[in-house]
Amino acid sequence: FIDRYNHHHYDDNSISPRSSSPVSQYSSTTTTKRKQLDKSKLKYIEIGGLFPMNGTTGWIGGQGCLPAAMMALEDVNNNENLLSGYYLNITWNNSQCDPGLSSAVLYDLIYTPPNKTLILGGCSIVCSTIAETAKMYNLIVIGYGSSSPALSDRKRFPTFFRTHPSATIHNPTRVKLFKKFKWTRIAIIIEAEEVFVTTGKDLEIKCKEADIEIVTRVSFLDDPTEAVKSLARQDARIIVAMAYGGAARKMMCEAYKNGLYGKQHVWFLIGWYEDNWFHPSSGINCTMDEMLAVVEKHFTTEALMLNQGPEITIAGMTAKDWLHEYQKQLPKYKEWFPHGEKPQEGFQEAPLAYDAIWAVAFALNRSIARLNELGMSLDDFDYEKKEITDIIKSELQRVQFLGVSGDVAFNDIGDRISWTLIEQMINGTYQTLGFYDTATDNLTWLDREQWYINGRVPKDRTEIVPTLMTVNRTLFVSISAVAIIGILFAISLLCFNYKYSNNRFIQMSSPSSNNIMLVGCIFCLISVQLFGLDGQDIGIDYFEVVCNSRAFFLSIGFSLFFGAMFAKIWTCHVLHTQNKRKINNNQSYLIITVFCTLDLIILVIWYIYDPMSRRMEYFPLEDPPSTIDDDVKFQPLLEHCEASLIWYGLLYGYKGLVLCFGLFLSYETRSAKLKQINDSRLVAMSIYNVVILCLITGPVSLVIDNQVNSHFAFIGLTIIFCCILSMALIFVPKIVAIVQHQQNLGSGMNNAFHETMSTKEEEERFIRLNSENDELKSKISEKERQIEEVKKKIEQLTKEQMERKRLEEKDKTQVKTILKKAVRIQEPDMENHHQILTNTNDINMDMTSDSGFQTSTATAKTSKLSENDFSESYL
Repeated sequence: FIDRYNHHHYDDNSISPRSSSPVSQYSSTTTTKRKQLDKSKLKYIEIGGLFPMNGTTGWIGGQGCLPAAMMALEDVNNNENLLSGYYLNITWNNSQCDPGLSSAVLYDLIYTPPNKTLILGGCSIVCSTIAETAKMYNLIVIGYGSSSPALSDRKRFPTFFRTHPSATIHNPTRVKLFKKFKWTRIAIIIEAEEVFVTTGKDLEIKCKEADIEIVTRVSFLDDPTEAVKSLARQDARIIVAMAYGGAARKMMCEAYKNGLYGKQHVWFLIGWYEDNWFHPSSGINCTMDEMLAVVEKHFTTEALMLNQGPEITIAGMTAKDWLHEYQKQLPKYKEWFPHGEKPQEGFQEAPLAYDAIWAVAFALNRSIARLNELGMSLDDFDYEKKEITDIIKSELQRVQFLGVSGDVAFNDIGDRISWTLIEQMINGTYQTLGFYDTATDNLTWLDREQWYINGRVPKDRTEIVPTLMTVNRTLFVSISAVAIIGILFAISLLCFNYKYSNNRFIQMSSPSSNNIMLVGCIFCLISVQLFGLDGQDIGIDYFEVVCNSRAFFLSIGFSLFFGAMFAKIWTCHVLHTQNKRKINNNQSYLIITVFCTLDLIILVIWYIYDPMSRRMEYFPLEDPPSTIDDDVKFQPLLEHCEASLIWYGLLYGYKGLVLCFGLFLSYETRSAKLKQINDSRLVAMSIYNVVILCLITGPVSLVIDNQVNSHFAFIGLTIIFCCILSMALIFVPKIVAIVQHQQNLGSGMNNAFHETMSTKEEEERFIRLNSENDELKSKISEKERQIEEVKKKIEQLTKEQMERKRLEEKDKTQVKTILKKAVRIQEPDMENHHQILTNTNDINMDMTSDSGFQTSTATAKTSKLSENDFSESYL
């Protein structure tokens, strides 16, 4: 494979166009059969040519393509098997890659005799202009240096063919490379020319089909400064640039100023630039070293323009030999070059111009025979003979031969079918990396690519490494170990309760409630370890199971743990305030069962209708350690168990009420001393402990929710402290008492027997006292009944006394009423009246008698006299 064509290049400079160039003769080593030319006996076939020889903008590849076209004309005219009786001639002019100037040149060619049978053109914007005009004159246009995808529009350009493949041939190659290097995010910057705009749109379509993101697409006219700055703002890493050589120099200089180069960036440029296209020129504010730095390691893609095999081409030699011949003939055309003996541009496209002349010759040669069948000839061609144009067009579509540029053939829309060459600039020179056949999707890769960091392909973006924020392993193991110790402690206390279940000291502390409390502690301590697990430990699929398990173990464990203490403190309160009421264990079991049942109902409905889900919380990006590549950022992630606040509200709401009520009962029974529950004060202290820790844990856990280690440590230690402290408060005194009692039993057999007898006597005395207590309670109840009966009799006597008093007052009122009536009938004797009043006033109240009046004889006499006096007065 040939890496690059060896030649020198020069800066832009203007030269004068040549209106009509003679066909130069040159010696050749080809084996093509030659014929002796006698131009006077041959008919001329004129073709027009537009070659961009100079200009301030655009492609000036006519410098390299015109010599190749002249070489092809001489080879064709010297071939006795082609165009018998005809001489193919070209009249050309300088288009300067300017569409306005090219229109003027085209009209000059058309209206200047003789008639031009075809037009040869280069530069996409020129070909677009002349092809639209040429169709109205029934002229076929052959493009040797035009890659604009717009030219593939058969409705707009029905008579256009080209040996230069469409620029869209680059896009499948680019997409193939994106996939090879696993780039899924690119940026596009284009010069605002039709060829690049249409190519950019085609690239967007192909990237979308391949699921490749276009992060930005910017364009510019003359100054690429703002467009390049936009790329920098978008953090573009893989950049596809489409521009002519002059604009490309400005663009890469701006890229250097904005830092868009080096190990984090990869540029894709057009491959038909000359080797020294990046050398600073006027208007470029970058030094040679800066330009070398910014273009280093960039990729180029270009249609394969030189046959890579050893086969003999249409030139009668291999492509490599033809290239050497072409280089030897260039000095003969130095009058067309700005300086020196080498063309500034167009060197790579030279084989395309050579093959374009041969394609025209083959099409015209075959057209001669078809025209003869119709009674016409090429001499009859004019701009109104569409039939001749159609014949030439159909023969062009049938052309197929091995040219210097490779297999030459045209598809239905007049485009050249070609392979793509992929190159990379390494240490200032282009190195061939491979070839891509679009038709078969075959990539031939030579594994020669190089990167700034050996073996490390640049990334298409700052690599975001998700980092799950997990509990520190040491912290998790430490707290889990303490929780396991707490579980073992609870299990040992269960065994202790079972072993000494017949001991009076244990029996008088409601051992069944204590056992339930210990089971609840075990559940809560299990939940501590569940709080430390995350998706990294158990997998994302099981994280939601862990979330729901946390809620189950902690909720049920709390109900068992706190419910058992609540049941005991409630029993103490009832016994303390209602002495005569009897409490049994079934009522305690009922309280605990109600709490657990409420939990299960809420948890089951919660799990069925709205189970917890995994929610990820994202934190600001963090820089990697200095030992890691700068193109990496860490994305801290934190897993949360997501659930509706309704369910939390239900659980926390009723448990909060239970906590408050338990706190109230503990305060009410703070001075109670009950033989039935000998650890009531210790239970109350445990409830204080639980309530205070719950009130602290809730708000603090919400504040430190994002600090995974602090959150786990705080919740875990709170649960452990709460459970172990409660177990210690309730059971340690029992253990101490029983251990001391057991130590007192170790002084010998006699002492043991004495202690045994003492213990038995104490138990018998306790039973006897309980019996006497029950008898006294019965007697007290009987006395209370008798007292109630006496109280009822007193109440009845009081009611009777009050009734008699009411009747006597009524009688007294009636006497006073009768006396008043007697005074109105007759004037009373004042003396007697005074006596009566005196006697009346002498009536005394006896507060001790049932009637309330005295019952003496004087009273009776006075009463009798009053009645006689009343009778006489009345009569």
